[in-house]
Amino acid sequence: MDRTNNKNSNTVNRNNNGNGNTNISGNTVNRNNINVDRSRDITINNNHNTVVRRNTVVYVRPPYRYGGYRYNTYHPYYFHPYRPYYYGPVWHPWGFFVATLAVTAIVVSVESSQYHYDQGVWYAPSSGGYTAVPAPVGGTVNNIPSGAETVNTGTVNNYYYGGTYYEKDGSSYKVVPPTAGTLVDNLPEGGKEVTIGDVKYVKFGETYYQPVEVDGKSKYEVVLVEEDK
Repeated sequence: MDRTNNKNSNTVNRNNNGNGNTNISGNTVNRNNINVDRSRDITINNNHNTVVRRNTVVYVRPPYRYGGYRYNTYHPYYFHPYRPYYYGPVWHPWGFFVATLAVTAIVVSVESSQYHYDQGVWYAPSSGGYTAVPAPVGGTVNNIPSGAETVNTGTVNNYYYGGTYYEKDGSSYKVVPPTAGTLVDNLPEGGKEVTIGDVKYVKFGETYYQPVEVDGKSKYEVVLVEEDK
């Protein structure tokens, strides 16, 4: 059964509503000269936006098995090199340090921890400033960047921007983990290609993405990784 039709992603435009977000179209570039001060890195909690949620749609393709694990995807592997997507000058990858935040930044509390959110980037306080960190699952904001994509998880629509997934929660947007099988057009800086057996995935945080091709276009699919018991 062909289930590709419900997983296409499209760029959507939303009104700014005065939150300082801009419509960033973005281009694919290599940003090898970015200034990331690793000496100021903070400990990143790996339960933040890295645990993949299981999809309710049954896999009809057999998983790729290697090293005691099963790598489940809906689409066949189709290699294309990882080229980080440039979201514009206000977006920063995990680990990026800034001394001060823009006046558009807001404070968001999640499970007694305090974060700062500004135009699609989440920051945590660190020595002498703030460090970009994975979006905390459960973090809720009133607005997300107008350049976010709508991606279908197989059950509900998510909004995807800069490696982070959001679900509509009333009039707000809540950070959620990626759902297995979700297709995205691009991955931002911060991922790395990892070779597992004969397959080369892109690992972003703790989430694996398989390069695929859908309707002649290169995309990435969120992989469900399970122990091969």
